Amino acid sequence: MVDFHKRILFSDEAHFWLNGYVNKQNRRISNEANPQVNVETPLHPEKLTVWCALWGGGIIGPYFFKNDEGHNVTVYGDRYRAMITNFFIPELNNHDVQELGFQQDGATCHTARATIDLLKDTFGDRLISRFGPVNGPPRSCDLTPLDYFLWGYVNSLVYADKAQTLDHLEDNIRRVIADIRPQMLEKVIENWTSRLDYIRASHGSPMPEIIFKIQIGEVYGAEAMNRQHVAKWCHAFESGRQDVENRNMAGSGRSSSSVTEITTARVDEMIQKDR
Repeated sequence: MVDFHKRILFSDEAHFWLNGYVNKQNRRISNEANPQVNVETPLHPEKLTVWCALWGGGIIGPYFFKNDEGHNVTVYGDRYRAMITNFFIPELNNHDVQELGFQQDGATCHTARATIDLLKDTFGDRLISRFGPVNGPPRSCDLTPLDYFLWGYVNSLVYADKAQTLDHLEDNIRRVIADIRPQMLEKVIENWTSRLDYIRASHGSPMPEIIFKIQIGEVYGAEAMNRQHVAKWCHAFESGRQDVENRNMAGSGRSSSSVTEITTARVDEMIQKDR
């Protein structure tokens, strides 16, 4: 199908911790400034669990999982189905997405029989899910725009003012997501086809290199990733460079429109992870 990638609503959940960390257990983390100093991190830091659906034309959400008392909770089957019934399906009527398919990952609450039946009532054979009419690839974060773009992008911005309460953090998440423009999402979805081509050619291998090449190329141009420039980038980060933003762009007279939040924030994140 032509432009198949433009006809999918991709969905996912993420946890945002108030302290900015994702910790599964109580552990000691060395202070970056002084490795001899240990920083205690809490066993159960406060967090928000957020769901969104994304396509090339917009974002449905964020939806925050809470109980009847308004307290933040994690997701299980009944809560996920309540979100679909009370939030997601009504929201579909506010967007021109009636002919789009719906993708979800293989989490148990997503793939329970009751959940699949509920989603099939709305999407029929356009449901992409484990145990659904179209069986999506397992552990496919490289092909899920919320994993390779949205959560990292939101994470890079929502902690800037050091939110002290979950309400404050929730407001920040809502604001950042609301500010994402359709033009940015179009680029994110177009990136999906490059990722799919890479995964096909590499028989399912992870793809940090192509992410780096695509995003650096969008910021600096097609020539940015030749052999000479790759060596230059490696040397720059080994020498302590911390970001990818083109500092010479403003003084050169060239348009800076290519230096967008998506390219700068995501490339920064990927580079820091792979250093």
